[in-house]
Amino acid sequence: MAALLTCEKNNMTAFFHFLLALRDPRPGLACQLRQTKNSYSYILQLIIIEIALAFFFLHAESGLWLVKNISGFFASLLGFAAEGTNFVFGGMSEKGLAFIFLGVLCPIVFISALIGILQHWRILPIFIRVIGTLLSKVNGMGKLESFNAVSSLILGQSENFIAYKGVLGDLSSRRLFTMAATAMSTVSLSIVGAYMTMLDAKYVVAALILNMFSTFIVLSVINPTRPGSEQEIKLEKLHESQSFFEMLGEYILAGFKVAMIILAMLIGFIALISAINALFATLFGLSFQQILGYVFYPLAWLIGIPLSDALNAGSIMATKLVANEFVAMIELQKIAASMTPRGLGILSVFLVSFANFASIGIIAGAIKGLNEPQGNIVSRFGLRLVYSATLVSLLSASFAGLVL
Repeated sequence: MAALLTCEKNNMTAFFHFLLALRDPRPGLACQLRQTKNSYSYILQLIIIEIALAFFFLHAESGLWLVKNISGFFASLLGFAAEGTNFVFGGMSEKGLAFIFLGVLCPIVFISALIGILQHWRILPIFIRVIGTLLSKVNGMGKLESFNAVSSLILGQSENFIAYKGVLGDLSSRRLFTMAATAMSTVSLSIVGAYMTMLDAKYVVAALILNMFSTFIVLSVINPTRPGSEQEIKLEKLHESQSFFEMLGEYILAGFKVAMIILAMLIGFIALISAINALFATLFGLSFQQILGYVFYPLAWLIGIPLSDALNAGSIMATKLVANEFVAMIELQKIAASMTPRGLGILSVFLVSFANFASIGIIAGAIKGLNEPQGNIVSRFGLRLVYSATLVSLLSASFAGLVL
């Protein structure tokens, strides 16, 4: 009987935290809400779907099996990309040298070529139409924005925009923000395997799917779609007058240009963050990262992390925001043994996204390499993008907390 009461109490506590977290974005954004009853019905059905998905992926082996096989396919693609990289750089990547450039950025060239081929053969537009139509029925957004959630997950936050190279100039700033925030709120399937070496695989799998639906919920609140206000963007006619090899050369060069711009942005942003940390440490005795840890302390509790874990969790959440998810996962490994299973699970789900300051440079750089004026607009979104993507991570973690 006592065990039953304890279980009931834990479930009620989880649900209480979930409801609080769900309301978290609302107070500061009330002035922005222009929602209709239909919008709220979309949000409600998204919440129901996400609760069901959280239960499925955190309690069923079949969900884990599915994503493992998909990520294996993308790992194979990265292996093909590595062949080209090794040929040019003499096997440096096999020795683990310059991993970010050779292992992460150079494959963008190959992925870009594949995107171009799928676009030229009209496969990508058909996929966009089918997936976008299905998801837009659930989330109330446009088909392009809906497919973008899937393509961001498949391709990654930088390579993703190459698929929309020909239509970026036609996107409104509202739609551009939605697509950029979606890209920042998820991760690429190609690096899921790396995450699974540091976190329990079921939390990685759950986060992949939960983030996509959490993005729909958050953006429905802070950047709502007004029905009929914008025309659907059509991709079917891209490259109609180009030959296959003309198109292929264009996409390969576009991929290389994107990789170089991202490289420059990463160097600049990470160096700047390091300098800010040092400045804060000199002036206040605490780094900028440590101060943010205290800011995240109540947020960690809010999403359901036990109070005993909340301070350590807040520090790791701040590390993810200031540095990146890889650094945060490495830090989590150091204290994982001292955390409760519930706290560890919720924090693990939170960490699986690209929501950090450096991603501003990556996304803005990727878009600028394809369309400079639109890239400048995305740069101005900056902190708002990080804010939105962080809300997505918090919401996904709170859904995980509801079922753990």
